[in-house]
Amino acid sequence: MGELVLTTFDWVPEMPRGFVRDLRVRWALEEAGLPYRVESVPFRDRGPAHIEHQPFGQVPWLTDGDLSIFESGAILLHLGQRSEALLPADPRARSEATEWLFAALNSVEMASLPWALLMFTNNNDDTPAWKFLDGFLTLRLQRMEPVLAKRDWLAGSFSAADIVMSDVLRPVHRFDGLADYPACRAYVARATARPAFAKAHADQLAHFAKAD
Repeated sequence: MGELVLTTFDWVPEMPRGFVRDLRVRWALEEAGLPYRVESVPFRDRGPAHIEHQPFGQVPWLTDGDLSIFESGAILLHLGQRSEALLPADPRARSEATEWLFAALNSVEMASLPWALLMFTNNNDDTPAWKFLDGFLTLRLQRMEPVLAKRDWLAGSFSAADIVMSDVLRPVHRFDGLADYPACRAYVARATARPAFAKAHADQLAHFAKAD
């Protein structure tokens, strides 16, 4: 285990600030109390050195000594090996947290992300494509609502699964997509009220604002 270095863009446009996925990693590091520093790569010039760490030209990635890890879910699983604040030691609880982390990425975000992108770009008009995506998201939220109505956190105590799931739901909440799902709204509110989220969010906004 070496020094933890989180790499993100040096700047992004105003609209996605507060939602860039380095937030998930910042949040996890703050929850775990792990020391780290942040480095930047150019948003507008994504060269070979960037692609070497992140083959899709995205962010974030994390270096831990001589390890370089991309994709926020993989990074959180790695950090979970360092801290029980992110993944519990008990095998059953750890398995539950892991499955919900993957559910957030594979079952919920695949519906929430395209929906949110259309909302971000004001392309949510009355087309068959929009109706399909809106209906797809509705199906996922209808499944999450009874789950979150029965528990505060997905795997008993707060974990990396809650970082990912609440962050997946945040863009939907931003555009009032959780209006009919009180348990989902309350879950996002609980998660984003945590001090670690507040610091991670403020740090991301300040990071991008420096380049304006």
